Amino acid sequence: MGCLRHEKIKAMQSFLTGSIYLWYKMNRKNFKKPNKNFRKPQNGGISKEVSIEEINLNSKGKVSVMGIVNRIVQTGGPTIFVVNDGTGNLSLKGFIGPGARAYPEIEEDDVVRSVVTINEYQGELEGEIISIRKVGENEKNEFLKNLKLIEKERAKVTPPPFLVKSPILDKLRDRFIEAATQVRLAIVQDRPIIVRHHNDADGYSSGYSLERAILPLIMKQHGSVKAPWEFFLRAPSQAPYYEIDDSIRDMANSLRNVAKFSNKMPLIIIADNGSTPEDLMGVRQGKVHGADFIVVDHHAFDKDVITPEVMVHINPFLVGEDGSHFSAGMLCSEFARFINPEVKNINQIPAMAGFADRIDFGNPQVMEEYLKIAEKEGYSKELLSDISLVIDYVSAKVRFMEVREYIEVLFGEPRDKQKKLVSLLAPYIRDLDKKGLSIGKSNSKKEKIGKIVLQTIEVEKTFPGFGFFPKPGRAVSLIHENYQKEKNVTALVTAGIMSTAITLRATDDANFSFHEFLNFVNKKCPEAFPAGGGHKNAGSLTFLPYKKDEVVNLLKEFIKSRG
Repeated sequence: MGCLRHEKIKAMQSFLTGSIYLWYKMNRKNFKKPNKNFRKPQNGGISKEVSIEEINLNSKGKVSVMGIVNRIVQTGGPTIFVVNDGTGNLSLKGFIGPGARAYPEIEEDDVVRSVVTINEYQGELEGEIISIRKVGENEKNEFLKNLKLIEKERAKVTPPPFLVKSPILDKLRDRFIEAATQVRLAIVQDRPIIVRHHNDADGYSSGYSLERAILPLIMKQHGSVKAPWEFFLRAPSQAPYYEIDDSIRDMANSLRNVAKFSNKMPLIIIADNGSTPEDLMGVRQGKVHGADFIVVDHHAFDKDVITPEVMVHINPFLVGEDGSHFSAGMLCSEFARFINPEVKNINQIPAMAGFADRIDFGNPQVMEEYLKIAEKEGYSKELLSDISLVIDYVSAKVRFMEVREYIEVLFGEPRDKQKKLVSLLAPYIRDLDKKGLSIGKSNSKKEKIGKIVLQTIEVEKTFPGFGFFPKPGRAVSLIHENYQKEKNVTALVTAGIMSTAITLRATDDANFSFHEFLNFVNKKCPEAFPAGGGHKNAGSLTFLPYKKDEVVNLLKEFIKSRG
């Protein structure tokens, strides 16, 4: 019985085979030969090999992509292979079982060729793997060689004209080009970017300008609106330099992301900080872990110790110019246009940053040109002043937080909401300033030293503690400017004295120099371990608390020598 059933099965198989063959002979004219421009993948289907930048939701059927595996992510479902071919990134999804590692022979840094179907998942394009294989060694070497050429070409900068005419900008042009090239290269190489900026209006103007230029390029590179949260961070620094605390935090977070997500170590842009010896330890600490640095600053320094340590250093003082003629926000707005010529909503920022940092006193002609540009964007000088006031206030409240979306509103994304927020907060903050000024005026002391008036205020004894606005630096500026106007004093130095620091403001007629004063204290009282940073007429000096009285006396001695 079993033998009979077996014979029947064989007969049926023979009949089916013959029938299929006969059907094929009758219909073979209807079969098309493969197009020579198409390649046959391992599974026998037909796919067209394309670059990743060509892929979109209209990419029908199967496509073949070739790229280097930058990351492998094992999820609770499929295995994700993130590949890069120099034109962009694409996530390839392989699934053999829930949480099971698909294609275990594929590892990071392998160059692979994969046939995929294109789908969309949570707003992002991805390829569902039909087949995937490593390429041979010769093909891999050829691919990597071409990859470098593609990356170099994509990183190339087409320098735009500056928004305003200035010999300072012209002298810095080559530095802008080199720095922008390095930023663009970091993006196409899937390298995270961190922007560290000072925690004031000029610093935020610097960081936001760069953010506006960089984020669209990151989204384009990764084909994802979520990529900027993984590959970009903008963080304020409370100190007027890139202190070791910030550096350690940046490296700790970056090393975690390397271990957890196979990220690369970051390129860090330090804006409105970075040029002084106080920045050196933070920069060197980052370099130990594989980070690279670009510095955009306008603060003075006695000796350039930063340029040898960073990829590019942009500062007017490096080209024989005065950094008080351009704020960091002005420089970074121009820099942002070199990084991304299509950057939007930053043309009003140079004027705002310049007014916030009092550049209108040192470089009125350029400030007038920037103001005209801002006015074309619908921003008056009064509105720009109000925005910078609100930024200063918000920066005091958010401190180390990134608050990306809130900052976007402050800078005009969207503009109607920006104006509502500023019109609400600016009057409230001006009332706080009036209160701070009133407190400061009633508690400040004046002393004539030769031709110079020294105005001092004990900040910690005068103002309420943590969280009070205006901050010490702003309070000292308000008191300093008010006394000039009320008493028509032209030679004035104002010092906000704290237990471990002095914040200083001076007029041109006072013949003051913050950096010469810092050197003076270092020479006369090295055991106070003085340090600090700033401009010629404005800065902050730190020291050991038990040396406070001695440092204050040295300030008076220094002023006397300048009178």
